[in-house]
Amino acid sequence: MDLGLSGRVAIVTGASKGLGRAAAMELAREGCRVAICARSERIEAAAKEIRASTGAEVLAQRADLTRPSDVTQFAEACLGRFGTADILVLNAGGPPPGLFLELTPEDWENAFQLVVMSAVRTCYAFVPSMVARGSGSIVATQSYSVKQPIENLILSGSIRAAVIGMMKSLAGELGPKGIRVNSINPGWTWTERVQELMQDRAARSGATAEAEAARIASEVPLGRMATVEEYGRAVAWLASPAAGYLHGHALFYDGGITKATL
Repeated sequence: MDLGLSGRVAIVTGASKGLGRAAAMELAREGCRVAICARSERIEAAAKEIRASTGAEVLAQRADLTRPSDVTQFAEACLGRFGTADILVLNAGGPPPGLFLELTPEDWENAFQLVVMSAVRTCYAFVPSMVARGSGSIVATQSYSVKQPIENLILSGSIRAAVIGMMKSLAGELGPKGIRVNSINPGWTWTERVQELMQDRAARSGATAEAEAARIASEVPLGRMATVEEYGRAVAWLASPAAGYLHGHALFYDGGITKATL
């Protein structure tokens, strides 16, 4: 299927590794020019890999999305280079694991900055250019934990729900202006973060990280975790004209692990 993305400009945050890099890679494969950012110096290596694999034009910049000045500088670089933003993929690292009484109010404040305010600031930086042009597509990566709580991830499940609410409200505001707004909420997808979460679970249970991963896979109706490549393809489709009537939707990309019916 031709997703209709050739020549479009895609902005992907938190793209040095994991889900963000996978989304940027697939959008580049579909013909997008891509701008990526992350706090880590690994962002340049990710850009090099995407260029080598796809031949796409890639702009990479280090940016900490919890710092307003970094978001502004990244947006200025992107719009200065490409002149526009057709697709905005909002992605940020996840908050640390922990039970409620193990965490502090400062942990909650940091999680809010990382997950919610990074999305708020990035939208303020790029949405006006979409509104001026009368088109665009926003996809926010969150988690199936917004609907089904995950053990030891109270920060993620609580804070990410705010972004889902923001996306739903933005859909009402921006749809009449030609901008689609959706979220994708992955289940267990094998990344470095998930590997770290498995190690945390193993430390709590006395099992191994491999045993914890196998236990989770057994709970997924499809019997396995997702791959980042599968996730990247899902994001590219959701962001593309091929999903042109999907709007205000929270897509649960979870292998069926979410038990809620609605």
